[in-house]
Amino acid sequence: MEQKAENKAADKASADKTIEPRLRTKYKSEVLNKLIESKKYKNKMQIPGINKITLSLSMKDALVNPKALDAMQKDLSFIAGQKACLTKSKKAISNFKLRENINLGAVVTLRRERMYEFLDRFITIACPRIRDFKGFSQKSFDGRGNYSLGVKEHTIFPEVNYDQVDKIRGFNITIGTSAKNDADALELLTEMGFPFKKSV
Repeated sequence: MEQKAENKAADKASADKTIEPRLRTKYKSEVLNKLIESKKYKNKMQIPGINKITLSLSMKDALVNPKALDAMQKDLSFIAGQKACLTKSKKAISNFKLRENINLGAVVTLRRERMYEFLDRFITIACPRIRDFKGFSQKSFDGRGNYSLGVKEHTIFPEVNYDQVDKIRGFNITIGTSAKNDADALELLTEMGFPFKKSV
């Protein structure tokens, strides 16, 4: 009986263990070593990493069609694998018929495993589905090692049910890193396999 109980406990423990995301494994086993070999860093603690990924959007349609925002919030949650939160207007703007505290967009921030899983799906599945895709610009860093880009069609993600989409919309992706400058962040993301345009 005791042996059976121990076996059940072992099986449960192994089932509870989550499989490490492929990109996280690549970072630990390949990227760290390559960046160490560049001799720019004295130890692994100095090497930059990805801290978080934020997906966000704002919709003018939300003022006249709140259901459209609800649908986009749902799609963004499917894309991220985590529930997106609604964002509200901070102040009223009469020229745009905008009142204060009105739902205008949605945002979701990914960290740890979900962050790596999303980035892997974005690089390997979503990007190849972008029409005439030739890579992202290397000039979209903010000066502090963070990279932002815009996705014009949210339907490039297979998680979105195209038949239920009322309108194709875009959203923003911001990749936050611990790099001290843009050059180090570019090197990090390049080693991670991010599809940048080749510099001329």
